[in-house]
Amino acid sequence: MAVEKVNASSSLAEVVDRILDKGIVIDAWVRVSLVGIELLAVEARIVIAGVDTYLKYAEAVGLTASSSAAA
Repeated sequence: MAVEKVNASSSLAEVVDRILDKGIVIDAWVRVSLVGIELLAVEARIVIAGVDTYLKYAEAVGLTASSSAAA
């Protein structure tokens, strides 16, 4: 495995390009309850990726229509 040199001074365009190439997934789940009664439940999944990256990995996590229809 090759070692990759990271420059301390990256431009915004390089950072955005890297994010769109690799992708970022933020998965959050929040539940607020009081004395055993659930008052609020929030579930969020945020995926930031380029179209090619998203299509490559979406089927693996069940985010495409064809994979959800098969289940």
